[in-house]
Amino acid sequence: MTAGPAPDPLALFHDLYERASAQEDGDPAAVALATVDASGAPSVRIVLLKGVDERGFTFFTNYASRKASELRRDPRAALCFHWPSIAVQVRVEGVTERVTAEESDAYFATRPRESQLSAWASRQSEALASRAVLISRYHEADRRLPGRVPRPPFWGGYRLVPTRVEFWRGEEHRLHDRSFYERTGAAWTVRLLYP
Repeated sequence: MTAGPAPDPLALFHDLYERASAQEDGDPAAVALATVDASGAPSVRIVLLKGVDERGFTFFTNYASRKASELRRDPRAALCFHWPSIAVQVRVEGVTERVTAEESDAYFATRPRESQLSAWASRQSEALASRAVLISRYHEADRRLPGRVPRPPFWGGYRLVPTRVEFWRGEEHRLHDRSFYERTGAAWTVRLLYP
């Protein structure tokens, strides 16, 4: 069992993420993102965490995608990380906001050219007549953008600003360790939960 919950959930997340990065077979940045549609039905998919700091958790997508459409209607969302190698799950709840164009540009510039072209080629979440159409759109983008590939205006980042963070650590005999953090203003309160 642990000695007790840490006072800062984001510092604790960083520590656990570093441990998972060193031990996890899969990509530790893979995280389930949950949103809700217009009727209130939940929707979940895996995205890649591209940054976390005191402001929140950042990921990127096509602004015309289903997830972005749902976030426009209701910016509340949840993330769930699972790192089996260290027996840890982290749940994060909060409100999303778009990152600045400058932040989106900076991240887009770090992507491989092929991934940049894919962003231009994809009409994410729209119906696709055939894979050949997607490949054709990719090659057309490659011809049209021979040099530096600019960020598409319909693509960029979101930041989930956390209001609740829960850490679950697997322990023997199913006596798991759970700590729940809730933000009130700038301060975090923490309490332990039964497993």
